[in-house]
Amino acid sequence: MTGKELEILLEKDDIDVIEKPLREGTKGLYGDGLIAINKNLDTRKEKLCALAEELGHHYTSYGDITDLTKLENKKQEKRARAWGYERLVGIIDLVSAYKNGIRNRYELAEFLNVPEKYIEEALNYYKEKYGLFYQIDNYMICFEPLSILERFE
Repeated sequence: MTGKELEILLEKDDIDVIEKPLREGTKGLYGDGLIAINKNLDTRKEKLCALAEELGHHYTSYGDITDLTKLENKKQEKRARAWGYERLVGIIDLVSAYKNGIRNRYELAEFLNVPEKYIEEALNYYKEKYGLFYQIDNYMICFEPLSILERFE
């Protein structure tokens, strides 16, 4: 999913986005149809990832979950991050990158327009969700080390 596609979701669901300084370590906040993105994030790519996670909160969270010492709040935070990973670094995106000749994490980050650290976090998420491997169609994705094998028939 691209930034433009995220914008379409924002418009469809009537969600406003503002950039403003947020406390250190906070990339974004969501509440009542408003997403605040930390204007002090270094790159547009980081802002896109923060936007995806906050949009994930819109679709997966409820209530005030700012107290991350509570287990239920941690679970909601994890679901929102997962939503973002699946939109910006989807399984199909990994296969598409392979088909386009992408062979390492740096190239993958450039291809998907996200920071390398986000690629690492997304791959860790998939590894936790699926284990070391995931098969889709004729492709076997290995999450560590990242590799994609194509089965020919």
